[in-house]
Amino acid sequence: MIREPDVTFVTHSDPIDTPVLRKERGAFFTPAEITRFISKWAIRAPNDRVLEPSAGDAAFLVSAVDRLRELALRRSSPPTVHGVEIHAHSADVARKRVSDAGGKADIQLSDFFSVEPHPEFDVVIGNPPYIRYQDFTGEARARARAAAIRGGISLTGLASSWAAFTVHSALFLQPGGRLAFVLPAELLSVNYAAPVRKFLFSRFRDVQLVLFDEQVFPEAEADVVLLLADGYLEGPTDHATVRQTKNAATLDTLGPGQTWTPADPAAKWTSSLIDVEAVHLLQSLCETGLYTNLESWGDTTLGMVTGNNRYFTLSPQRVAELGLRPDELLSVSPPGSSHLRGLSLSSAQLRKLGEGGNAIHLFYPTDPPSKAAAAYIADGHRTGVDTAYKCRVRKTWYRVPLVPPADLLLTCMNADTPRITENAARARHLNSVHGIYLNEAYRALGRALLPVASLNSITLLHAEMVGRAYGGGILKIEPKEADVWAMPSPTLVASRADKLRNLKRSVAKLLDKGRLLDAVNIVDQVLLGDGEVSATQMAAVRNARSELANRRNLRAASGR
Repeated sequence: MIREPDVTFVTHSDPIDTPVLRKERGAFFTPAEITRFISKWAIRAPNDRVLEPSAGDAAFLVSAVDRLRELALRRSSPPTVHGVEIHAHSADVARKRVSDAGGKADIQLSDFFSVEPHPEFDVVIGNPPYIRYQDFTGEARARARAAAIRGGISLTGLASSWAAFTVHSALFLQPGGRLAFVLPAELLSVNYAAPVRKFLFSRFRDVQLVLFDEQVFPEAEADVVLLLADGYLEGPTDHATVRQTKNAATLDTLGPGQTWTPADPAAKWTSSLIDVEAVHLLQSLCETGLYTNLESWGDTTLGMVTGNNRYFTLSPQRVAELGLRPDELLSVSPPGSSHLRGLSLSSAQLRKLGEGGNAIHLFYPTDPPSKAAAAYIADGHRTGVDTAYKCRVRKTWYRVPLVPPADLLLTCMNADTPRITENAARARHLNSVHGIYLNEAYRALGRALLPVASLNSITLLHAEMVGRAYGGGILKIEPKEADVWAMPSPTLVASRADKLRNLKRSVAKLLDKGRLLDAVNIVDQVLLGDGEVSATQMAAVRNARSELANRRNLRAASGR
């Protein structure tokens, strides 16, 4: 529930409701421009029955009353609007605000997921509670999942509250009804929203998305989209209309948008944000076998979880202080990934990192431990390292479960784009990066050339499409997302092997200077410069990638 502020009724000094309590139940403030826009789009007749299932202090219901009165200038009785609200004080505020606006509020005090759906409304509007899965637990989650199942979908345990809320809300609509919600932009990009995306395309005749260039709710730490779904139970549809605007204040000048048709409605909708020519080229390159997904090259996995990196990963200087033996240490890529921005992590580079004070050793004592290792273990027990959850559940708390050295290392948190680096040092990796274990048939080729071949415009664009934007403009990619990430195929890389090898030194120098896109340009010429992709097509791909990256960074900047 992202709400419009009203200093008359909800103040920071209110003993009944506080900003902390509102955040815990997913309540934030909605700009009036958005409530007016949604009400105007959704409410089309003076007798429309309107429901706001997370009424809060009636920001949407007041706008609904204004809209209903506008449509029926000769109405003698106040229009009635309906709502559900879990918080008693907010419900009281909502009733008074609706009355002051010239309407009548029928607000039920309840958890919306406990309300039995009856298809009696023409319009459902609002802004569902946004509670992340970590905090969305217990009976509340159980009721939400049951509500989603009534709508014919099953949600994973990672789903935030809004997902089930959206599905449950639609069940209150009459055939032909309209659903207009402010939703997290997670609708477009997260895996757990796949059933919701499919639900919307299967149930509604018309689906529209309104996207913002700037962050609308910086205090909520979440980007949003407006979902405008028309014609309930008159679907399915095979396309959506995507409309874009700068911020809430520019909604009045919103253009007609463009039609977007996904190959699979359940898949991520990130491609709705970019030029269809770029999407078609990507699909064509995959269909012809020039590109494939990363999983075709090998398996991407999470790294080791120590439970306490400060304790278990050690610099050479710290090893010397503790007097640990070489056989009690394993080589490890240091925590973080800032050192993995080039093409290779060599043994010499790892040593240099260690000389600079980085933790390049993993503490892994022998059995029985040496005297020095035993002393360090005792110190870990004294300082409570063994009480951390990951340590506590191990058979031997100080022995980190190992993963074998990966062929390649993949950065998962990125300011620019995910990087693939050859693990020439054969170091083990922590969960701050992912490991890629290449298939035997492609191991030699992949180790030598996939890090450079992956630096091409097609792959950079697809990273923006399969990854997800996090706070600060960071692009995160998880192993399951990496599995479907578009890469040059082994066949294409093998056919360009000599040219790619000759290119590696130049690319490495450019990367060392921070000139990523210059490096990408020369890789493009080698991989796709023999007529596979026209200059016009390549420009479309580069522009599409730039738009997605700029959008990610612009939203981060506007949220600061």
